[in-house]
Amino acid sequence: MRASTQQVFKTRSKNFGISSTYVWLGVMVLLWGSSWPVTKLALHDVPPLWLATIRFASAAVCLVAYLVARGQLKLPVRGDMPIIASVGLLQMMAFTGLGMVAMVHVDTSRAVLLAYTTPLWCVVVAWVMFREMPSRLQIAGLVIGMSGIAAVCSPGELEWTNRETVLGAIFLLLAAVSWAIVILHVKRHRWVTPPLALAPWQMLLATIPLAIAAYVSEGPPTSLVLDRKLAEELFFIGPIATSACFVISAEYGRRISTFGMSNFTLGVPLIGTVFSCLAFGATVSTMFLAGLGLVVLGVVVSALASRSRRT
Repeated sequence: MRASTQQVFKTRSKNFGISSTYVWLGVMVLLWGSSWPVTKLALHDVPPLWLATIRFASAAVCLVAYLVARGQLKLPVRGDMPIIASVGLLQMMAFTGLGMVAMVHVDTSRAVLLAYTTPLWCVVVAWVMFREMPSRLQIAGLVIGMSGIAAVCSPGELEWTNRETVLGAIFLLLAAVSWAIVILHVKRHRWVTPPLALAPWQMLLATIPLAIAAYVSEGPPTSLVLDRKLAEELFFIGPIATSACFVISAEYGRRISTFGMSNFTLGVPLIGTVFSCLAFGATVSTMFLAGLGLVVLGVVVSALASRSRRT
């Protein structure tokens, strides 16, 4: 992002009484949410693990170019290795790989909602792994959110007779748990190199095992036909929704509280659901909407409880 572009956004946002930070984070959430239906479209032409590989390979190339242009490209040092491994293998490789495979069998609205239950799992992981006893308010948020997950995955909503659909839902929840572990690690990590400078190395670390897994399980990508439609989808998923959004998150996400960021990311499943309905003509049931509302409420309560414990 060039200084001139940032200045234009600052000037315009001031005219509307909105901080440029919230404008950019709003753009990030919009791109993240809309990337889910675009990913679903791309999965019609690209196997899931190859799509995940292409996503991070292309995003890494773009981030390297961005950091080189700004003179900020750095080799990681020893103190960076734990967070490179955590983010690269759990948040990027596991979360995206599991999510891509799951989306082949699960509708987009349900996929994005289950994947973004991460804040709820943060409470569970902190309890189990770090012996952090949750407060009563956190437990209340967890119960509310889990009730939403139960509603979305109930037999009336999820085709329990279809093994692949059930497995897809499990993969999405495992992806959310993987991301939760990373979030808690990031909070405890002592940073040596800035997060943005580590992102290309994390993406490279994710790309290599994803490519190996894709080659072994899906074969070489010789059957892919790169037409204009697919090229546009891949460009949006990788350089835009991954690389550009990572820059926005690194530049502006640190300017607001964790509570504020948690509430911002709640927009991702909401936007993903709306865009999925528009793109595929899908409809959502009353039970799904109830589950969505419970998950959102549970995340808000959990985030509010976390903020209360810090003050």
